[in-house]
Amino acid sequence: MLSERRLEVLRAIVQDYVGTEEPVGSKALTERHRLGVSPATVRNDMAALEEEGFIAQPHTSAGRIPTDKGYRLFVDRLAGVKPLSTPERRAIQNFLDGAVDLDDVVGRTVRLLAQLTRQVAVVQYPSLTRSTVRHVELLSLAPARVMLVLITDTGRVEQRMIDCPAPIGEISLADLRARLNSRVVGRRFTDVPQLVADLAESFEQEDRGTVSTVLATLLETLVEETEERLMIGGTANLTRFGHDFPLTIRPVLEALEEQVVLLKLLGEAKDSGMTVRIGHENAHEGLNSTSVVAVGYGSGDEAVAKLGVVGPTRMDYPGTMGAVRAVARYVGQILAES
Repeated sequence: MLSERRLEVLRAIVQDYVGTEEPVGSKALTERHRLGVSPATVRNDMAALEEEGFIAQPHTSAGRIPTDKGYRLFVDRLAGVKPLSTPERRAIQNFLDGAVDLDDVVGRTVRLLAQLTRQVAVVQYPSLTRSTVRHVELLSLAPARVMLVLITDTGRVEQRMIDCPAPIGEISLADLRARLNSRVVGRRFTDVPQLVADLAESFEQEDRGTVSTVLATLLETLVEETEERLMIGGTANLTRFGHDFPLTIRPVLEALEEQVVLLKLLGEAKDSGMTVRIGHENAHEGLNSTSVVAVGYGSGDEAVAKLGVVGPTRMDYPGTMGAVRAVARYVGQILAES
């Protein structure tokens, strides 16, 4: 266990290195922070921190920089979440309130996160497996052709064209729409197959084939959409941190192009709490020089997806965590109201 003083020295090193981008020496620490001890004592504390792997000496510099282990301790023990100012919160709300549909919400969220944190922003579309049905619309396009429109509680819209085995009249179609919605509205996607299992049998013999075709298309739509979608923005922000990536920025950019990697980075939607992965805690080799801050968002108590940012390990963790949490909260409110 580190003493309180050594924790304070580590906190000061992290804050100075994040702020100045320069390795930190004992003289600078005693000048900039009220540590209440001499530079010699600070030097001893820094030697102890280095021995335990919390800080390291890059090349021949006289100063020290935090290691992944040092950042981890800083985030777990020393860093609070920095709240956003009132003008910042108002700006977030005004920007997101202008969104017209789900794609627009996700697009605006990505731009906003990238601007607020000056990192790469990643936003996952709400997962259909965790969504509920808001409405199913059936529109007649021709006597035997129907368009199915599925609308989720998060505002996601899926459309499918259906070629029916026989013509279906407006009255029968309206009847099917009403009966279908009475069973599935407000229910989880995962519950829908069971809820509509015997629906076709409740219709007249001549309509059963068409009803079965419509239901089969609905169930296919629910299954098809398990592949999750992401939006990413602010990749150009990484070029500002060129010297934070030991060899080249290329492995980071290549990793960010892989959707599977990004989904793993964000983690499971059901883990809605704030997660911070630092450096080598990221399984993907290309992201060993980055940190990821992610949190769940949703239209109630339950998260339906994740959003977060990717940046260098030399990151303003309190500010980034505050921005990510605030944006997730506003997106959740918008989904709840939409």
